[in-house]
Amino acid sequence: MGIFGKRETKASRVGRLMSVEALGRPVWTPRDYASLAQEGFAKNPIVFRSVRMIAEAAASAPWLLYQGEREVENHPLLDMLKRPNPAQPGVSLMETIYGHLMVAGNAYLEVVMLDGAPRELFALRPDRMKVIAGPDGWPQAFDYQVAGRTVRFQQDGVVPPVLHLSLFHPLNDHYGFAPIEAAQTSLDIHNASGAWSKALLDNSARPSGALVYSGEGHLNDEQFERLKAELEDGYQGARNAGRPLLLEGGLDWKTMAMSPRDMEFIEAKNQAAREIALAFGVPPMLLGIPGDNTYANYREANRAFWRQTVLPLVNRTVQAMGNWLTAAYEPGLRLAFDSDGVEALSVERDALWERVMAADFLTRDEKRAAVGYGVLAGETGAGEGAADAGGGDAVPD
Repeated sequence: MGIFGKRETKASRVGRLMSVEALGRPVWTPRDYASLAQEGFAKNPIVFRSVRMIAEAAASAPWLLYQGEREVENHPLLDMLKRPNPAQPGVSLMETIYGHLMVAGNAYLEVVMLDGAPRELFALRPDRMKVIAGPDGWPQAFDYQVAGRTVRFQQDGVVPPVLHLSLFHPLNDHYGFAPIEAAQTSLDIHNASGAWSKALLDNSARPSGALVYSGEGHLNDEQFERLKAELEDGYQGARNAGRPLLLEGGLDWKTMAMSPRDMEFIEAKNQAAREIALAFGVPPMLLGIPGDNTYANYREANRAFWRQTVLPLVNRTVQAMGNWLTAAYEPGLRLAFDSDGVEALSVERDALWERVMAADFLTRDEKRAAVGYGVLAGETGAGEGAADAGGGDAVPD
């Protein structure tokens, strides 16, 4: 409260500069989401598998709810996250959200409120959403457009109706930057390589060449067109692979094109695939891309994938959704995720347990706290005597 009894409103000092640029009008996404989705996710196997791996792995991480430091096992919020709407389970909804983030750099969640509490969650297509900037430069509403109709979501209430998740974009105040955008050049190279291989197969998997006429005079127009038609109809395509070329007098076949080996075609395609995987944060080994020996083995690559790509994405999503939804419930609620439930990190968890079990200077309760468990009822875990008596015991279940 201010000194005269009026409530003070805090805002960024640069907000007015942002609002002057936006002037309260829609800020459209600067890229073509449909093209990125079509050329990347729908046509490129590296992009498709990278997006699916990240989305499926991130959606499989178990979620937890805490009241302060105490875990809450039964709560309406947990029930809604398990079954967010009649058409989707929670895992399916989160796969959609993570997929939108990877392809568009943005994801939008709509909450349906009933009696002041969240009841259902829906994922909204990012290409149909636009930001409406307010006087302070930050979003005050979202417009969702489909089939010529528009629905506006005003960002007011205890729980605003839309949560906007985005990946960092250095040049945009409102929209995120998709990993697929950083890999566009490599994506074009990889797609062009696939198209080249298909064209090569359509032409009997042979390099192009030329028919040289060494006879007297020149072929007239009718002879030239007849010869061209015979070559296209009788010698091109997979069904004509290996068919011998029948040449009339004065005609000779001369190979003109470079071989795929001379063009280092396969290596260029693999390098483009590695760069696409790099943009998404997926170790190439997990995608079956040859020529990358950064990781000692598949298990190490999988652990790096979870630690460096999946868990940071899950953490930022859990925090954003927790800050958004818990405002409708009692104070002190906090959403988190259970990294111990991730099978790929079981080796790290086993190593932690071994180190804690071997720490004779810790009490039993201190060991339990070190591995994420609470204090046992009736135990204090305090003095040296407790450490001497139970320090070497295994951590209890």
